[in-house]
Amino acid sequence: MLVGEPGVGRLAVLARRRLELLYDAGVRIGTTLDVTRTAEELADVAVPRFADFAAVDLADPVLHGEEPGPTGADTLLRRVALGAVHQEPALYGVGDRVGYVPSTPQARSLESGQSVLEPVLAEARGWIANDPARGGRVIDAGVHSLITVPLRARGVTLGVVSFYRSQQPDPFEEDDLSLAQELVGRAAISFDNARRYTREHHTALALQRSLLPRGRPEQNAVEVAYRYLPARAGVGGDWFDVIPLSGARVALVVGDVVGHGLHAAATMGRLRTAVHNFCALDLAPDELLTHLDDLVGRLDRGEGWAVENTHADTGIIGATCLYAVYDPVLRRCTLARAGHPLPAVVRPDGRVDFVDLPAGPPLGLGGMPFETAELELAEGSQLVLYTDGLIEDRLQDIDVGLDRLRTVLARADRAPEDTCEAVLDALLPARPTDDVALLVARTHALGPEHVAQWDLPSDPAVVARARAAVTAQLAAWDLDELAFTTELVASELVTNAIRHATGPVQLRLLRDRTLICEVSDGSGTSPRLRRARTEDEGGRGLFLVARLTERWGTRYTSTGKIIWTEQPLPRSRSDAKSESQAKSEPEADPASIP
Repeated sequence: MLVGEPGVGRLAVLARRRLELLYDAGVRIGTTLDVTRTAEELADVAVPRFADFAAVDLADPVLHGEEPGPTGADTLLRRVALGAVHQEPALYGVGDRVGYVPSTPQARSLESGQSVLEPVLAEARGWIANDPARGGRVIDAGVHSLITVPLRARGVTLGVVSFYRSQQPDPFEEDDLSLAQELVGRAAISFDNARRYTREHHTALALQRSLLPRGRPEQNAVEVAYRYLPARAGVGGDWFDVIPLSGARVALVVGDVVGHGLHAAATMGRLRTAVHNFCALDLAPDELLTHLDDLVGRLDRGEGWAVENTHADTGIIGATCLYAVYDPVLRRCTLARAGHPLPAVVRPDGRVDFVDLPAGPPLGLGGMPFETAELELAEGSQLVLYTDGLIEDRLQDIDVGLDRLRTVLARADRAPEDTCEAVLDALLPARPTDDVALLVARTHALGPEHVAQWDLPSDPAVVARARAAVTAQLAAWDLDELAFTTELVASELVTNAIRHATGPVQLRLLRDRTLICEVSDGSGTSPRLRRARTEDEGGRGLFLVARLTERWGTRYTSTGKIIWTEQPLPRSRSDAKSESQAKSEPEADPASIP
């Protein structure tokens, strides 16, 4: 019984209190889709109105969202919640692994799937046999009655719930057993819903993390640090990327897909893959966003077909994106955004600016062009890209978030990793309601000692002098091993530019992680690699270039195009040559070519 009350209406009072307890259980249990919190809510409802102690023991797979295997006397459980009217050290604590011998009421409940009542706990020898020393302390503490109820949902046993009485003098009776069964039965559905949600959340999180970058790509243009924090409510579609480009440049990307769950994570992966593919084409930021916008529009139309034919209401894709390209030679950054928050720039002197960048519509709307902004960044500047979960939530306006971000960033002496930590500590609540992606990049410059370039006239006679200049420059860089290959590559590219292109021709060598050779001209026509026939007298130059170099490609500029190649530096050469050594090396005289 619950509480003894004299008088004729005692049974009516008990019935009313039982109904109130079950009503409160329906309201208070299952308020979140968290297994641990649901267990705590069940214990809170039961204590002290029904029992003095309530212990919830679950199989470990349930805590990870998995469905447990068959349960029995040998099943090890974990204590997830313990409700108590006072501290009782004799009982197993939260987090302890709990095993029950076959004679215990808990093991019998797990084995049979039925509830067990032990009105006089001191006489339950099977319960005491599980741990005689601990059981004796529990009896000495005044615990005198026990009910165990298996926690079952949809035919699967998830664990067991134990109710103890000590301060309430009346032992548990059959009526109490029925009440305990109904109380646990109502909570079981909430446990299973939380377990299923946990499984989906972990699956979405695993998918999200598998689609996000792993490690940092090899590049020297920027020093990067990044963080991704999934929301407590569910995994979303935030992503970031650092993508090395030709010419020692690097692309920085941050995006956000609307929604949460598997659909948002999968859509994020599709968009991230698309960005990588568009980067391979060396598109300008506004052109890349235009292609991405068209892709999202086509995905929307495709998803609509799927909804109509499979009744899977996935909805329309919504996404924002910020794309930036930094050139360490020119120290210039070109940016474009599609409905994304403004990036921040931390200058070497600590001044913080939010880039005045046209917003552009979110991806998928179509019809509106994207605009770019270009800014010059001093070496050591930090470019900060993020998603809206960092600066905005239901309780904070975006302007307030931007002001707080500006305050945190106003320090120039921090490394990118320290900047990430400081920003997250200052701006994020303990349980963020939205995903957060943060990318901090500190810029480096590729100084003139790593660059050699020559403006060439459209005269075939200049090719020989270009070869000589390349050989001299590589000797100055102590890269004589690459002289023959690079001389041949430069000769072929310069010859093609003079013969087939228009406008000024420029030859440029960059010594970075690789040796980069670039030839630019004023033509918008891209060369095409083909295999020459036996009787052909020409057409083998580009084929040779592709075979002799590690990578090659074309990128377009506002005045024409650039054909570029990359060769790995000799392995014997240290990649970390000091700046003083580099500056002391002589350079070939650009004026040696007319």
